[in-house]
Amino acid sequence: SASPRRLALLEQIGIVPAAVVPAEIDETPRAGELPRSLALRLATEKACAVREGCAASVVLAADTVVACGRRVLAKAENKTEARRFLELLSGRRHRVYGGVCIIDDKGMIRSRLVVTAVHFKRLSQDEIESYLDSGEWTGKAGAYAIQGRAAIFVRSINGSYSNVVGLPLFETAALLSAAGIAAVKENRAS
Repeated sequence: SASPRRLALLEQIGIVPAAVVPAEIDETPRAGELPRSLALRLATEKACAVREGCAASVVLAADTVVACGRRVLAKAENKTEARRFLELLSGRRHRVYGGVCIIDDKGMIRSRLVVTAVHFKRLSQDEIESYLDSGEWTGKAGAYAIQGRAAIFVRSINGSYSNVVGLPLFETAALLSAAGIAAVKENRAS
């Protein structure tokens, strides 16, 4: 992933990738595909696509799907679509599905799905327009960034905060550890 948010999250746990290779895959949901299945499938397909070009490496891929019920709220194409997404999320709970997939240097595939419930307060039209004018919604699943200005929209969150930002760190660190890569290393004084 070329996502700067994911790279920053990895750095937070002491992981700096040797290379960043965006996967070129079709991210269109399949007919009848549920959001949870979509997130895990996309993460796995991304990992497999990148793995083809670097078979001797450990590959980490992730995907974030924001959904209100069964409706997937992808990255908004424009301000009008972003407005519709924010109006839909206003005063409601929605789920953020984080798919993470790691393929180790021997070809073993490990994956996890993380689900976080987010409850937005009821948004006024002024709040929506102000947020849209900020441009922060651009390139964000569901048209919002919880780590930015949209933080004031969140009444509650149940689950992984880092998942909503773009990468569930607890699960990612566990998968990396299983692949032989340690996250934050302890400093021990003698």
